[in-house]
Amino acid sequence: MKTCALIPARLGSTRLANKLLIDLEGKPVIQRTFEATRATDLFSDIYVVTDSDEIAAVIESCGGTVLRSTEVFQSGTDRIAAAAVGLEADVFVNVQGDEPFVEKTPLARLLELFEDDSVQVASLRKPLYEQKLIDSPNIVKVVCDRNNDALLFSRSMIPYVRNTEVHITHYQHIGVYAFRKAALRLFTELPQSELEQVEQLEQLRFLENGIRIRMATVYEMGIGIDVAEDVARARAYLRSLAAQ
Repeated sequence: MKTCALIPARLGSTRLANKLLIDLEGKPVIQRTFEATRATDLFSDIYVVTDSDEIAAVIESCGGTVLRSTEVFQSGTDRIAAAAVGLEADVFVNVQGDEPFVEKTPLARLLELFEDDSVQVASLRKPLYEQKLIDSPNIVKVVCDRNNDALLFSRSMIPYVRNTEVHITHYQHIGVYAFRKAALRLFTELPQSELEQVEQLEQLRFLENGIRIRMATVYEMGIGIDVAEDVARARAYLRSLAAQ
């Protein structure tokens, strides 16, 4: 199976300005994401898809390949789909540019899902145990059916625990996706859905149009960079590694 990793890297961010260029102990976030993805040895090709000269310079300086994307897109998936048009692969993996500690094991689990020919789109989830994270709108939650296909993604707490006598595990959606090329092409042909617009979660476009998203459960993924507190956690983690 030929696999291609596409890393969307738009410089603008509503919650954390220029976050992909923020320094993490000597390397910007986007460089660490690219190098971590390359270190997995899972991909035939890796491309950073960006509209930024600064990001392009960072990636090219560490031996990476850049695809320039100057159009305005509704979502990261639309950007990835446009980049994939001229590329050949069995599975395209969208590794978010703000995941500098992405690891091999969860990405391998994601790719394994495509051994089932019926799977067109797949993603990852991990258990959530802290109530403050379950309640946080910055943490996207997901609930699945018995086949591990996603039923709903939301920034709200799902499921809502009305009956406290029933034990339930909440799951955080990890924004790493994998697609067959036909699913990417179909995504761009569909209008933005109402749920997608109100939640600002592009994956809901698939669900609202009856396209299943198969989920793999993982327990390690590292720290994603979304808000300022994540930067502090990432730096502390890197310093702890250096001290070992």
